[in-house]
Amino acid sequence: MSKVSTSTKLPVSADMVWNTIGSFSSISGWHPGVEKSVETKEAGKTERTLSLAGGVGTVVERLETHDDAARSYSYSIVSGPVPVADYMAEIKVIPDGPMACTVEWTSDFEAKGIPEPDAVAAIRQLYEAGFENLRKMFGG
Repeated sequence: MSKVSTSTKLPVSADMVWNTIGSFSSISGWHPGVEKSVETKEAGKTERTLSLAGGVGTVVERLETHDDAARSYSYSIVSGPVPVADYMAEIKVIPDGPMACTVEWTSDFEAKGIPEPDAVAAIRQLYEAGFENLRKMFGG
């Protein structure tokens, strides 16, 4: 099992960041790799279908947990052109004082179709692209 864990610090309140990224379907508003996110709820399960930038395809992800009080949610990948299997990830926003916070994005998965170091690098690059855009939005 591979693991990616990365974080970024932002000079704004945790609530401000959570208001931007805390909704499961809000990822298209802050991650440059996602053009559109459509949320569906069926049989007690919440999923989002992500249209990837550049027309690379779509990814379907399932919300596993969501906790506004802890400013975190976890999700799994159901399908898509991502080189991983058994993917489970968590995003959380941790306060570092009244006007600072840390965003953490972690995942566990198996590489699928490519060597493990390449899968780890692809996931890390995906997270870093989101963090880079959050730093543009909020400073840091």
